[in-house]
This record gives sequence, C-alpha cells and structure tokens, in this order.
Amino acid sequence: MHVLQNTKLKIAVKSIGAELCEIASVKHKTAFMWDANPEVWSSYAPNLFPIIGALKNNTYLFEDKTYRLPKHGFVRHNKKIKLKEQTENSLTFSLIYNSESLKNYPFKFEFTLTYLLIDNKLSLIHQITNRDDKTMYFSLGGHPAFKCPVFKNEKYDDYFLEFEYPENSKNHLINTESGLISSHTAPFFNASNTVDLTHDLFQNDALIFKDLKSKKVRLKSIKSGEILSLSYHDFPYLGIWAKPEGDFVCIEPWLGIADYENTNQDFKSKEGILTLPVKETFKACYTIEVHNNHLV
Repeated sequence: MHVLQNTKLKIAVKSIGAELCEIASVKHKTAFMWDANPEVWSSYAPNLFPIIGALKNNTYLFEDKTYRLPKHGFVRHNKKIKLKEQTENSLTFSLIYNSESLKNYPFKFEFTLTYLLIDNKLSLIHQITNRDDKTMYFSLGGHPAFKCPVFKNEKYDDYFLEFEYPENSKNHLINTESGLISSHTAPFFNASNTVDLTHDLFQNDALIFKDLKSKKVRLKSIKSGEILSLSYHDFPYLGIWAKPEGDFVCIEPWLGIADYENTNQDFKSKEGILTLPVKETFKACYTIEVHNNHLV
C-alpha cells in the first residue's frame, strides 16, 4: 500500500494493479471511495488497459493470429506493476511488457500511471509508450467507484450526477448475457443535465455514452450538496455503473469501448481503438476534485 497526504486529502494506492483504494478527508476522516465489499463488488478503481470491457469470446484477431484478453485487460489485479517514483505529492507506477504479456498482447509497451495530489484535486496521468518496432493498438480507461451515500443521514436515492451541459445522448445498450454492446440504443437525456441515482438504474448493466458535450460530471447530494467532481477532457466515452445492490457509483472515462455483438474481432478496426507510432508516447489524464465544503 502506498500513501499520499496533504493538509486536505489522504489517498492510498494498492501495489497490485496500482489501484486507487482510498480518498479521504484528513480533517474529518470522511471516506469518498467505495469500500470494495467482496459480497457486492470487490474492486475500488481498476485501471483499464489495453482494452475496455469485454471482447467477443474473450479473444481478438491481430494480423491473422488469435489472442486472449480478460475483461478490461491485464493491468487490474497485476502483481508485476511497480512503483517507479515517489515524490511529496505524487506516486508513479510502471508496467513493462514481458514474455508472458507478449503471448496475449503482441506489443512491447510501457504503461505508466502517476497519481498527482494537489490541494483538493487528484489527477490520474496515464502514459503509454510504444517500445516496439511496429504501430501499437490499445484502449485505456478508468473505473473509480465513489461511495453513495457518503454521510450517515443520507440514502442512495439522495444522490445524483450533474453534467456541465444539457445533453441529448443515447444510452448504448449492453447484452447482459454476453457483456457486449448491442446494436440497440435507448433515449436517456432529454436536454437535461442530471441523472438521479437509484439502485434499479443499473439493472441492465452500465450506461454508456459516446457523444456527451460535457467533460465534467459532479456527484451531488440533495442534503450535502456537491461531494466531488470528475473531469475527463481526454476521454471521449463515458460509462456510469454500479451493482444494483451496491452503495456506490462508478464514473468511468474511457478511450475505447467493449466489443459489439457483430464485431469481426479485428483489433485494428475495433471501435475506439487507439494507434501509437513506434517509440512515441501517448498521454491522457482525468481529475477527481473533492469539494472543499467537506474538507475544511
């Protein structure tokens, strides 16, 4: 476990998977992250690379060869990711390709994730470096789970998400049996910018949006006001998810998306896949900001 702390916030990151597992107020000890109750969902904030969501049959094709990857890729639960550097306000972790990774992902890469804590803001800075002699293909994303309710006098239904702008995006539906994206969509926003949180909202898995105008979403309570916000300017897709019985909500910025049911499984043509030229580095960041009202 690795810890960063300033006068306002304390964060903790697990060694396995470099997974953020705590954001808490220094003064009040208030916890803002889900507690990973194993009876409901045993994760806090998995890091997603080199895919988002599920692949059809857990496999993909690259240059006429078949490879296997688990849902959300191989960074989460990974014991080989190492702490590369620690400063007064940052932790940097690194995962480098090896002979095992090349069997399932045929690219020589370095995955680097920096947690930067400044005042009441935590930035997650991702860097992907292509160490190969060919173009690299990948997706990248976050999966942080925030506690709802945060305070004892509240219930889950007191919480809602507020987006920067009125939205008209559709929800891209998931086939709950396969975990793949179906060809169907459902109306969701109607020139509105709020999503009321209820446990039955996630009966059919995650809400998936491709074309939101907003690049910031706030988690709010009708009793406690704004709790925190997540800014995701570098990420074109957004997922919102929780276990129906879980007192949390995941706000998931993605560069990529799960396979569609009708996919041909070709990795190069997969929707949302990113390309990275030889020896170049890609960078993407999202930021969690805890409202000062709950810290002072």
